[in-house]
Amino acid sequence: MSNSEITIYVVDDDESVRRSLKRLLASSGFQVKVFGSAKDFLDHGKYERCVLILDVQMPETNGIELQEILVSLNIEIPTIFITAHESAKNLVLAMGGGAVAFLQKPFDQQSLLNAIAMGIEMV
Repeated sequence: MSNSEITIYVVDDDESVRRSLKRLLASSGFQVKVFGSAKDFLDHGKYERCVLILDVQMPETNGIELQEILVSLNIEIPTIFITAHESAKNLVLAMGGGAVAFLQKPFDQQSLLNAIAMGIEMV
């Protein structure tokens, strides 16, 4: 499966993070859609042939809560968590919920691309 056949969804409340990830992933040949909140992502409603990059700490619905919502709806999306506020509890919850990776901000590009490659294998 080529990169252009996969959509990478980025859900992060920080506009600069969304912008930089969109630029990086588009330059790697991916289709990229960004969302500033869990609600915006859920309202989008498209979850096929995709990998989700999800910030842990967001206002209203956080990343862990969004993962729980997706699981409760039987929506299986390979998910990569990113966070500036790493905690053992969130790591355990994310990985227990089926996350592909849990990356601490700032992370290097290759770590993210490796995690995406693992996610693509699950699509």
